[in-house]
Amino acid sequence: MIEIIDGQALVWRQGYQTLRVEPWGPDSLRVRAADGAAIRSDLPQALLDPARTPEALAKIGEGVATLRNGAITAELSEAGHLRFLGAGGEELLAETEMVVDVIDPPARWFKSLQGGLSHLDATFCAYEGERLYGLGQQQHGLLDQKGCVIDLIQRNTKVSIPFLLSSRGYGFLWNNPGVGRVELGVNRTRWTAEATRQMDYWITAGAAPAAILRAYADATGHAPDLPDWASGFWQCKLRYRTQEELLEVAREYKRRGLPLSVIVADFFHWTLMGDWRFDPELWPDPAAMTAELAEMGVKLMVSIWPTVNARSENFAEMQARGYLAGSERGVLALRDFSDNVPSGKLYLHFYDATNPDARKFVWDRVKEHYFDNGVRIWWLDADEPEIRPVDPENVRYHLGNGLEVGNLYPMLHAKGFYDGMRAAGETEIVSLSRSAWAGSQRFGAAVWSGDIPSTFASLRRQIPAGLNIGLSGIPWWTTDIGGFHNGNIEDPSFRELIVRWFQYGVFCPLFRLHGVRQPEGGGTGAPNEVWSFGDEVYAILQGILALRERLRPYVMEQMAQASEAGMPAMRPLFVDFPDDPACGDITDAFMFGPDLLVAPVVWEGARSRDVYLPAGAVWTDAWTGATHAGGQTLTVDAPLDRIPLYLRDGASLPIKA
Repeated sequence: MIEIIDGQALVWRQGYQTLRVEPWGPDSLRVRAADGAAIRSDLPQALLDPARTPEALAKIGEGVATLRNGAITAELSEAGHLRFLGAGGEELLAETEMVVDVIDPPARWFKSLQGGLSHLDATFCAYEGERLYGLGQQQHGLLDQKGCVIDLIQRNTKVSIPFLLSSRGYGFLWNNPGVGRVELGVNRTRWTAEATRQMDYWITAGAAPAAILRAYADATGHAPDLPDWASGFWQCKLRYRTQEELLEVAREYKRRGLPLSVIVADFFHWTLMGDWRFDPELWPDPAAMTAELAEMGVKLMVSIWPTVNARSENFAEMQARGYLAGSERGVLALRDFSDNVPSGKLYLHFYDATNPDARKFVWDRVKEHYFDNGVRIWWLDADEPEIRPVDPENVRYHLGNGLEVGNLYPMLHAKGFYDGMRAAGETEIVSLSRSAWAGSQRFGAAVWSGDIPSTFASLRRQIPAGLNIGLSGIPWWTTDIGGFHNGNIEDPSFRELIVRWFQYGVFCPLFRLHGVRQPEGGGTGAPNEVWSFGDEVYAILQGILALRERLRPYVMEQMAQASEAGMPAMRPLFVDFPDDPACGDITDAFMFGPDLLVAPVVWEGARSRDVYLPAGAVWTDAWTGATHAGGQTLTVDAPLDRIPLYLRDGASLPIKA
């Protein structure tokens, strides 16, 4: 049975299942289904309420109902089969039908669990030649994810954002914050939710990737305007132990005439996890510290963990008020790590970021001890959250079981800081988060690629990782320049890596150096400032820092476009050149804004590389001034002090000093 509700929504019912298809923004539809009579509107999800689309038209015809909303049309059969058509009537995506055997599961298969939850499989057709991009940040090194199986769960270095951009002209958001999986097979695509109350997804159609990205930003929220200071250089290491040590590094940058916008106080600057305050013995006057940094034009970012030590001054109150994430069985502690007291390993708790009262409680402590001392930037580390062992089914949040809502945690954690900053009158809000979900961008969340190794193989993987997370709605992104683990500052191989990573980092939205360097001593890592890697490297890095400074006006222009139109500054070649099929497979080069093609050098010892120049433009070598027609591959020189860069159609950028 199919009926039209409110003039624009198609509702199908058969047996116990209900399906609702309705307009959700221009050229877009939202689809929900439940194994029961009611579709719920109060469940955690990513979409904003859209403006009404009066042009949307629903009709019931002979054997099929249709809902047309601009460039997309849904066709719903009497049997409940659903497919989506583009503006020209072409099929964009369709549910699978039972064609092999009558006992095959249906395209929407609910398997009942306890507590009103169900295991859900939603299965769609696969298409030959389709390319699929997005899905947050993965570390498999692929740009096109067709053929991949991706776990929908937050992990260190892997960020689950269940949005796909298809080469067939649609974008698809699996609007479910629970743990699951997507299988992008050659025979079918299957989305799985391990525990959910209903199916929920959003689909949009667009003639070009830019239109799809704008629609997705409209649906899930636009990033704020990036503050100008955030486009500069960020200095970080694991870790500065004291206030004086950190200040002396900032002073040295200024003595050397080097640009510096942000410096970071990493973890263990605190008394105990869950106190959310500086250790007064090592950081005796935070207000004076932030004031001195401000005089130098430098901002301080502090590491904030969501973990709570049972010895913390806040633990008893948080436990009594229900502000800690719980467990379905066993003890409440969910993470083994270390803290200042006691020494060695201990079990830690997580605050419950899905509880708005808990978010406010944490912010109030952060405000008292950090914000009121001049800190305005937050490093939200370990906020997947990094639970060990990884057993989301055993976690109980305010909003539900971990299997049902767990992927929301980093987004709501960022929301707590965003709301607190806004309530305090701040408008320039940036939090650097190790994880994210659909919609995190609207709360000022930047993401970095986590605790990655210091290797050339890791550098290669970061390029498609950054491109895909940009396509997933997160325009503020960065890496630990040089990687996080095991970079020895005396090793010639690592020194080459740090140069090549810096050359790449200039053209990431955020430009940030971090890592735990070797040889390590005292749990703080070796030096990690730009003068720490030898004179030859230092001379090159000075030039790279100056290049970023020259490019900052252009960077800010691109970040304004990210905020306004959902267009990531760092993006695959096919976004700007959708008519050039060769651009769909290129994983080691990208556009930085519309005018600059960036081709990082990502192999040790390489002093040249191949660069494909997209068809439909004339390209100028930014270093030599030579011009080349698009649609060809060049082998270009890449000495250690140079990254291949090409300007599009006569664009002028201050690449050379």
